Amino acid sequence: MKLKHTAMAGTLESSDIMVTIEPKDTGGIALDLTSSVMQQFGRQIEAVIRDTLSGLGVENAAVIAVDKGALDCTVRARVSAAALRAAGQEEFNWEVRR
Repeated sequence: MKLKHTAMAGTLESSDIMVTIEPKDTGGIALDLTSSVMQQFGRQIEAVIRDTLSGLGVENAAVIAVDKGALDCTVRARVSAAALRAAGQEEFNWEVRR
């Protein structure tokens, strides 16, 4: 998936995550993660973000994520929404990935 512009999804409310994605030409995924539960779940949150982007075919992007205790499903939803918005995609495949 080719990102066209910067996009955001999520809020800074408790149990949510705000994700900002910006396109890059090269360099892979640059992730800046801040979390209120970084010590306990930082590696898991990062893995979910990277896995979601990989599943969407995003290879190069700058990602800023500010987590307030979001569950994995919320992280996936916010990353997906931000990436699809950044790509300017308007048709969505809502099928569940396994």
